[in-house]
Amino acid sequence: MLFQQFLDDDLGCAAYLVGDEEAGVAAIVDPPYALAPVLAMAAKHEVEIVRVVETHTHADHLSGHGRLALEHGTPISIHPAAEAEYAHDALTDGLELELGQVVLRAIHTPGHRPEHTCLAVIDRSRADEPWLVLTGDSLFVGDTARPDLAVGATEGAEGLFHSLRRLLELPDGVEVYPGHVAGSLCGKAMSSKASSTIGFERRFNHALQLEDELAFVSEAAAVTAPKPPNMARLVELNRGPLVGPPGDVEELPAAPEGATVLDVRPATDYLAGHQHGALNVPVSGTSFGTKAGFVLDGDDRVVVQASTAPEAQRAIRGLQAIGFLDVMGYVLGAGPERIEPVELDELEALLEQGAELIDVREHDERDSGYIAGSRNIPYRLLPSVGAEIPTDRPVVTICESGARAGIAASILAAQGIDARPVVDSGLAAWAARGRPLVEFRRCGS
Repeated sequence: MLFQQFLDDDLGCAAYLVGDEEAGVAAIVDPPYALAPVLAMAAKHEVEIVRVVETHTHADHLSGHGRLALEHGTPISIHPAAEAEYAHDALTDGLELELGQVVLRAIHTPGHRPEHTCLAVIDRSRADEPWLVLTGDSLFVGDTARPDLAVGATEGAEGLFHSLRRLLELPDGVEVYPGHVAGSLCGKAMSSKASSTIGFERRFNHALQLEDELAFVSEAAAVTAPKPPNMARLVELNRGPLVGPPGDVEELPAAPEGATVLDVRPATDYLAGHQHGALNVPVSGTSFGTKAGFVLDGDDRVVVQASTAPEAQRAIRGLQAIGFLDVMGYVLGAGPERIEPVELDELEALLEQGAELIDVREHDERDSGYIAGSRNIPYRLLPSVGAEIPTDRPVVTICESGARAGIAASILAAQGIDARPVVDSGLAAWAARGRPLVEFRRCGS
């Protein structure tokens, strides 16, 4: 049996190549848009990819099923509830897809989305019972799916409760391979571990300890994490007509008039010299695709600014993974505009002078403590609410460690607001210095 997991560290997504090496056939489950690693692995093991299986219509990244269908003629299977507009075979509950001695058995598990389907994997050369299960976006390592991306949170949570009970009917020794690991917005408490077992999750996964449906629904439906950026657009792309390969993206002498410049260099390089109006999301940082998706509009004519061509191409692949397929090109080098970062010593002086401090963390992060007088606006909201920032006093952005503060300052600078970030530092360093933080207290505590 051939079994290979492919992890996208940037988006926290997982895809799986499953097949029978002796029979020379395999299926790819939840394929990434960047197909090269998958095709290389199939070639290495001398198997033909004869089937694409989608556990559901993805809302946080662009699937590669269109490329496989258009470029290789590979048929696609997905549950009918997905209402996919492309040619596909119905992946109904209990259906078995045979790949030589390997069988993928469909388990319909609605909740995350109505069409969501897990896949029990059986190797008949060993036994007739499954020895692993691909759980997609239903059961993660340490967490369960969010239920609010396709239907109302309560309705989704009700469906998810019963779907998880179906998965718990599997023996404890069955290995669990999820569709996401830590770094994805599809679950908050998920582990960075790539796999688990039904028995381990039954014992240690908090969500599975909630055996009462009302208690589970109440907790699961209380989702506070932001929804994936460009969610509606990505669902439309993944459910609609097949999306083929991207076109070539080449170096430009300069960014065209009216283009949105995405500077993907490290924050310190951006601050030292950037193009007017450029947004800064370092490709070297964590969750580049997700962060870029929050600051860009789906209709933007994007030009990537980078230090080197490989850095630019890496960013372009990250943008394509979240559905930005029409990147105009890339430019190399710096620019004439500068922003001076703020050190913590200077921050104290600026606060005494009445500076406007914008805490750009998520609201639930602020509950752990914040600087008195600061204003909480998550960086992802600044493109739409930046006009509310006062311009009659110094403006400083801050987060836990500096990464999002730099992004936030670039968003405000693009709107003409003179904002300076605390980079390479933040709330954690402030607290480590013994500086005071306001503790959030809930009613009754």
